[in-house]
Amino acid sequence: MRPHRRRIAASAALLLTALIAAQLPAAAQPADPVQAVNTFIGTKDEGNTFPGAAAPFGMAQVSPIGSHYAGWQYDDARIKGFGHFFLSGAGCWEQGGLISTLPTTGSIGAGTGHDFDIGTPSTFDQENYAAAATHDGEVGDAGYYRTRLTDYGGIDVEATADTRIGVERYTFDSGNPKHVFLNVGQANARNPVKASGLEVVDDQTVRGWVRSKGFCGGRDYTLWFTTRFDKPLSSFGTWQPDGGQFDRRSVSGAEGLRGAWLTFSDPQVTATTAISYVDASGADANLAAEGSDGSRLRGFDQVRQRTQERWSRELDRIEVSGGSPDDNAVFYTSLYHVLLQPLTATDADGRYRGFDELIHRADGWTYYQYFSLWDTYRTQNQLLALLVPDRARDIARSVLTIHEQGGWLPRWAYANFETNTMTGDPVAPFLVDLWRFGALDGSEAQAYQALWQNATEVPPAESPFEGRAGNPSYLARGFVQYDPNFPKKGQDVDPAHGGSATMEYALADCSLSLLAGALGRADDAAALAERGRSWRNSWDPQVADPERGFTGFPRPRNADGSWFQPYEPISDKGFHEGTAWQYQWLTQQDVPGLLDAVGGADQAGKRLDTFFAYDLLVRDPARTAREEWVIDPYDYYGQFRYNPNNEPDLHSPWMYALIGQPAKTAAVVRAQQTLFTNAPDGVTGNDDLGTMSAWYVFSALGLYPTTPGTGQFVLNAPRFTSAVVELPGGPPLTINAPGADGSKLQYIDEVRVSGAPQEQVWVDLERLRAGAVLEHRLAEQPTDWATSPDAAPVSPCAAT
Repeated sequence: MRPHRRRIAASAALLLTALIAAQLPAAAQPADPVQAVNTFIGTKDEGNTFPGAAAPFGMAQVSPIGSHYAGWQYDDARIKGFGHFFLSGAGCWEQGGLISTLPTTGSIGAGTGHDFDIGTPSTFDQENYAAAATHDGEVGDAGYYRTRLTDYGGIDVEATADTRIGVERYTFDSGNPKHVFLNVGQANARNPVKASGLEVVDDQTVRGWVRSKGFCGGRDYTLWFTTRFDKPLSSFGTWQPDGGQFDRRSVSGAEGLRGAWLTFSDPQVTATTAISYVDASGADANLAAEGSDGSRLRGFDQVRQRTQERWSRELDRIEVSGGSPDDNAVFYTSLYHVLLQPLTATDADGRYRGFDELIHRADGWTYYQYFSLWDTYRTQNQLLALLVPDRARDIARSVLTIHEQGGWLPRWAYANFETNTMTGDPVAPFLVDLWRFGALDGSEAQAYQALWQNATEVPPAESPFEGRAGNPSYLARGFVQYDPNFPKKGQDVDPAHGGSATMEYALADCSLSLLAGALGRADDAAALAERGRSWRNSWDPQVADPERGFTGFPRPRNADGSWFQPYEPISDKGFHEGTAWQYQWLTQQDVPGLLDAVGGADQAGKRLDTFFAYDLLVRDPARTAREEWVIDPYDYYGQFRYNPNNEPDLHSPWMYALIGQPAKTAAVVRAQQTLFTNAPDGVTGNDDLGTMSAWYVFSALGLYPTTPGTGQFVLNAPRFTSAVVELPGGPPLTINAPGADGSKLQYIDEVRVSGAPQEQVWVDLERLRAGAVLEHRLAEQPTDWATSPDAAPVSPCAAT
């Protein structure tokens, strides 16, 4: 059974709907985006999304905790609690689930005659008191979640959220004593709680804090909370590692079981929890600002309505028509996932905890946190900059503020510290794209100085930032040396993946050259553009893949410049989460150089055909995508094919278009879209804070930002017959493709931009923002549209 309530309707109603739909034209009315969202998409097969409630870019989320390190997966039979902080789609273990609440029933006391024996500490382990749940009647909409616990006599749990609060409503069937367990000593599986404490303040309020281990083995950080109930307690108690005790108001300490049980006489109880990364008073202020209406708590339905209205405004930024209900669900859920992060860090009063561990105030703007830059610079960043430019400006300001307070730019910033997770230099294309989209207005010089420091120096040993640790070798010799034993400050370090780091640095330098040129720094721009071709220093023309008949691939170099050996282009040596087959395409800034390296456009096309299993793909796109491309979500190194589960080659379908074969781009994109489905396993690989979802949104609209800093969007066949994209500050972008049908391969036969024929395979940002109308004529067979030598955009860092 599918998880969404609209698929739990009576069979007769479904049959009637199908009969009516069969008589309607294909171009249906636009969907209601909020109702189209299915938050269960991605909750299986390591998509790592969460099904619970959240507001756009919210600080707080409410979602169930099960057996998975990301929180909950669709096959989990039991729910341990409902946590109040989650990331969407990340891959490391420590992902939240802090401040867990679970409604229960039964007697509490000393001795084995009670349902919960306060003398036995393990009684209060969430593994032991977890409740079975059913998917029947389960709901996952934007801003609202509902499930039913089948243990404890049956309890309905509903959840909603505002930016800084999570709200749950518990409806008990049983007349037994009714409790809410509030657990601060445990969180998601594999998310260690290092210390915690709470206090039952009065008969409706609990305050506390949790000290947790940060993402990917990062630093510890503290989250404060205030929970207020709409009904008074009839009794309470607290537990700690030595067991439980009635009427004890406070507990605190280091690692170990810790929490409180709150007992109520009313059959329905609402709990509102506000969180803060600043302090306890911040949590109180956030509760007052978002959870209260004067002296009274806002009702559950009031918060839900307000948040869902916000989601409606956000999701209405793109209106698509002509797709099936499943198409609408996948599209709007993807857009929903994009708009979940980065997370708001400022409290209601503007205060936030900075990278210098001091408390700062953002006056008139929002400071954001949680930046998965190695992922999001490729898709999600550009989509936010296009759709929500005001937020994009605050995002850019937040990243520059990290530099001001910490001295260096981040790579994977979690809460208020740098994790040094992943490699390369993702912050450069990230910020340069924000500049290109206008989000750095007035801060261009500041951004450039920070990026220049990052591109030319290395943080000192005492700095928690690792930066471009491969810079000494790269700047002196044009490549990052391969050294798997290179000292590191976090999970990753660039020399441990010297081959891919060289290619990432080159792409970053090329993007920075565009900003340098715009600022009049001609010498810097020329030097950076030359460094944008440094990927060539990792290209060994002698490396062969005899099984597939190709010679010449990227290869890691040792510190003395010699090639690492033994080496094959399908290897786990020298490349981060990918192989040389996948990384050879991370050259979009220098397509002429790539063509020279592989022996021309025809040879590049043959490589791409092999890479995508193109001959099989055109016969059976869905099967080819699932059987030829997809391997285990975390097996990055055993594949010469395209890996749609991970970021390094996400742009590669559009490499066909950049070498003059755009029809093949259209086919490959449609094949990949079959991996995104209206089901729990409907996201390919980790969604990575909206990165994969943004890929889908762009590809469904028929335009993709292939090359950082250029503002160029390469075209492919749209999935919907019509899309209207709201672009704040200007007229909307309209994309029409009569006859578009995502269930089969289609190709572009003609494009007109605002009435004029478009022979190029790309459009730039300025044309889109001028209120362009893109009219597509689609064909069932490949065409020669946009195949002329000047149809592709000029590579920004090709040799002149």
